[in-house]
Amino acid sequence: MAKELRVGIIGCGGIANAKHMPGLAKLAQVEMAAFANRGLDKARLAASTYGSKDAKVYEDYRELLEDDTIDVVHVCTSNDSHADIAIEALAAGKHVMCEKPMAKTTAEARRMVEAAKHSNKKLTISYNNRYRPDTQYLYRMCRNGDLGHIYLAKAHALRRRGVPTWGAFLDKGKQGGGPLIDIGTHSLDMALWLMDNYKPKAVLGTAFHQLGKVENAANPYGSWDPKQFTVEDSAFAMITMENGASVMLESSWALNILREGTAKVTLCGTAGGADMWDGLTINGEKYGNLYTNHIQLELTGIPFYKTSKESPSELEARLWIEAILNDTDPVVKPEQALIVQEILEAIYVSSETGKAVYF
Repeated sequence: MAKELRVGIIGCGGIANAKHMPGLAKLAQVEMAAFANRGLDKARLAASTYGSKDAKVYEDYRELLEDDTIDVVHVCTSNDSHADIAIEALAAGKHVMCEKPMAKTTAEARRMVEAAKHSNKKLTISYNNRYRPDTQYLYRMCRNGDLGHIYLAKAHALRRRGVPTWGAFLDKGKQGGGPLIDIGTHSLDMALWLMDNYKPKAVLGTAFHQLGKVENAANPYGSWDPKQFTVEDSAFAMITMENGASVMLESSWALNILREGTAKVTLCGTAGGADMWDGLTINGEKYGNLYTNHIQLELTGIPFYKTSKESPSELEARLWIEAILNDTDPVVKPEQALIVQEILEAIYVSSETGKAVYF
């Protein structure tokens, strides 16, 4: 059977190899036919590992976009290039999946949303933690009203030490920020999606650059150079929503804490609560007693899954490709990702000015 969609990969580094290309490789409906990377060695390696027989490699992504046989593009580059590449790809008639965060700035993210509307092509952002079994199960509970009205959420993205010292992660000019825009963005996306609440009212945030100044620091990825550490090492925020709900966001690459965990959410509703710290746990009150239920996901059907053997990256790839083939909305809508971007930027602005930011 002929492949239905031809995919091009722009940026053949770590995230493309860890998530995007392995997920796409599992799908019978697609073939990866083009690879672009500033260093051709990585593009050639990706093509030999995942590419079709006629796969092409490019040093300049614009040459890839000129190929009319490419239907879909995955953007896996540094944050400062997300918007330009995605917008050019949409204008070239490609559907686009862009790695998180959506962009470096809100203005860029808005341009991406407008470009998708004008091109009539699909745009999505790779918030892969939505596709985990525990997140999927909790999403189903929230949509069913099992927690009641969710008026408080905590979005956790905490590392005691976990500073990525490779690539451009410490470069504010390329990334736009540190742990907040890198891992905090995942937790914030999960919280808003589970709450189904995308109407922020105000943000009060603080970003710290304290432990990033330490020389010869203990770090699993090797010590960092304080002179090159130009982003925050931790950031925190209180986000109030138009309906009165609140979201508390905490993120860190380096923080003197003992309890750490990334891409975790705590929810508090009128009928029950949920948290992801020690597996998925539901709590509430029933028949005059408090209860705590630890969900055993291996015994439970997971929505969206065809089989329980799909990994989150495989599920993400499948649902994205099916949205294109069936002409339906992607799981992560660009308008949702734009709200996440607006909140992230508001946290940075609030920290810089010492004032709350109102929407």
